[in-house]
Amino acid sequence: MAKALLGYVGGSDPRVLAEMRRLQQRVQDLESELVRIQAENDALSAAARHGDSLLESIDVSTAEPALT
Repeated sequence: MAKALLGYVGGSDPRVLAEMRRLQQRVQDLESELVRIQAENDALSAAARHGDSLLESIDVSTAEPALT
């Protein structure tokens, strides 16, 4: 499968080449999304470790009741 993604098979069939390009683009898109999600997860983990919780930042004495 790795050989197919890298273009070592397929010959000159345009359908195979188009599918290979589509798969390579999909792999790049998924890798980019993974990097973005990992960065977001790291930021959330750091915020949780430092006690920057949203719940801690709410001043209960001045909070207004929720609308129903």
